[in-house]
Amino acid sequence: MRMLLLCAKPMCSAWLTTASVELQSLWQDQPVVLFFLRRFGCQICRWMASEISKLEPDLTASGAALVGVGPEELGLKEFKEGGFFKGSIYIDEQKKTYKDLCFKRYTAISVVPAALGKKVRDIAAKAKADGIQGNFSGDLLQSGGMLIVAKGGEKVLLHFIQDSPGDLVPLEDISNALGISANVKAGQRPVCNDDVCTR
Repeated sequence: MRMLLLCAKPMCSAWLTTASVELQSLWQDQPVVLFFLRRFGCQICRWMASEISKLEPDLTASGAALVGVGPEELGLKEFKEGGFFKGSIYIDEQKKTYKDLCFKRYTAISVVPAALGKKVRDIAAKAKADGIQGNFSGDLLQSGGMLIVAKGGEKVLLHFIQDSPGDLVPLEDISNALGISANVKAGQRPVCNDDVCTR
């Protein structure tokens, strides 16, 4: 895969965009895990971000960076205040990176069955059990994925494209792609017996 020479805007703590950053600069000095969110208000994306963030201590210890990329600024403040993601966050308002990585866009017709699929329902149940809420603000049609790139951009270790909004890369696959050991366990769906749920 040809290395990307695209720009994404970093978000500073004051919620202002300060400069454009070449995406390839993110892996210049270290391996990087790039998580491309569908929307900052998406309940499923928030749960996935919190799930991926479980790896952050192991990634940092191994010298790898965790980076989130969103397709729009809408909802970012609430997302950051919710503490859903432990890495740096960038915005790609032109969605050029999304297009170049072949992350699909739904149509008004195709998004409905995708959003109602079993994978989405399963993750929504996990998110609800963890107290994670969401909203329907913003671009509902963009899908996301993940890109893991080796230090210096010499190799793409993983290029994952969501087929369904409920598709995610297992934590074990992320750590395996980087060749690191991780001490985290993926979130489990609650087990329900009648009206009693346990984790």
